Amino acid sequence: MLPFTECVDLLKAVGEPTRLRLVLLLSQGDLTVSDMVTILGQSQPRISRHLKLLSEARVISRYQEGAWAYFRLDDGAAAGLVQCILPTLDLLDPMLTRDAERLELVRRERAERAADYFASNAAQWDRIRSMHVPDAETEKALQAVLGDEPYGALLDVGTGTGRMLELLAPASARALGIDASREMLAIARAKLDSSNYSHVTVRQGSAYHLPADGGKFDLITLHQVLHYLDDPANAIREAASVLSPGGRLVIVDFAPHDCEFLRTDHAHLRLGFSDETLNGYFEGAGLALEAGQTLPPAGKTGEELTVLIALARKPANALPGEHLRSAQLA
Repeated sequence: MLPFTECVDLLKAVGEPTRLRLVLLLSQGDLTVSDMVTILGQSQPRISRHLKLLSEARVISRYQEGAWAYFRLDDGAAAGLVQCILPTLDLLDPMLTRDAERLELVRRERAERAADYFASNAAQWDRIRSMHVPDAETEKALQAVLGDEPYGALLDVGTGTGRMLELLAPASARALGIDASREMLAIARAKLDSSNYSHVTVRQGSAYHLPADGGKFDLITLHQVLHYLDDPANAIREAASVLSPGGRLVIVDFAPHDCEFLRTDHAHLRLGFSDETLNGYFEGAGLALEAGQTLPPAGKTGEELTVLIALARKPANALPGEHLRSAQLA
């Protein structure tokens, strides 16, 4: 519960047109100041002043990723009251409709930049990835984290050239790879055809709209995918929605780092993920972090990257919306 004075401060903070619009935008995902300036069409100092007032009222929180600062709705005591206010808004209001359209445009432009990058680099993708990630060590650690527990149906989200399918599909009865890039999928198909994996298919699709027509999946992988996504939390919720009860979701990505060149040269949107951030994503999706591992930093001096592996499970009897206690990464 909120103390009376804090409740009044919160209502004052959101009870202003621009700040309420900002809160509504942030309810749909994390954004930078630049994003919000573009969407609302207001100056950077004006937006920053409103964000400062919302932060002081603990409505939103700020976190740093390299040179970029992101804002998100705070999940503290104020969250409940904020979530009561937002559903009462008329989303067909012309101003809010324009905000939603501009938010979609910002996200579409990011997605198009990433798509251009993948289309241009599909043929050499495995080489590019291995420049930053010790593939052999990562794959060995991934298999160790997964252990011997069987999985009948496998989904690889952001399959790229299909490496995770090559590695894990032999132990599955049915495997599907999803990727937004036609160029990547063409390479994945050629690899899988040459390996005679008749139970493995790939198709074009989005991490935010996963197929469920063939049934639920026992194991879902996101291997070096999250840092390319505009809304990682949404992608994890979507993955959880097609995960079978008791099924597992495994994420391979980077711990937080300051390698800005990955953002400017390689289309990364996020510079790694902390334990706290991943736990928050999992809890919001009704999953519990079960096991994890971090690999020793690798890369050139000044460009070292730490790979993390996080394995979460969907409880067989979890209640909808239940918040689950999570383990910590090793």
